Amino acid sequence: MITAIVMITAATDRIPEVAAEIAAIDGVSEVYSVAGHVDLIAVVRVRQFDDVADVIAGRLDKVPGVLDTETHIAFRAYSRHDLEAAFAIGFDETD
Repeated sequence: MITAIVMITAATDRIPEVAAEIAAIDGVSEVYSVAGHVDLIAVVRVRQFDDVADVIAGRLDKVPGVLDTETHIAFRAYSRHDLEAAFAIGFDETD
C-alpha cells in the first residue's frame, strides 16, 4: 500500500465543499481541515504508484477551489504501538 499526504491550499470560501469533494474520491481515505500554511490535508492510500497520479493529478487537483497542492509520499509508518514494541526489549509488562 502506498500512502501519500497531500497538503492543499483551497479557496477560502469553498473549504468545506472542497474537503467533501476530495473525501469522495476513490483512494482518499481522510481529509482534515487544518490551521497553518495550508487549508486541508488529505491522506491518499493506493496500491500502485500509477494510482497516485490518477488520484492526485487526475482528480484531486481538478476539484473546483483547489488552488495548490504539495504531495509527500510516505516511506514507512510509525505508530505508538510500533515505537512501544521497538523499546520493549523482551520485558513483560508484569516484570
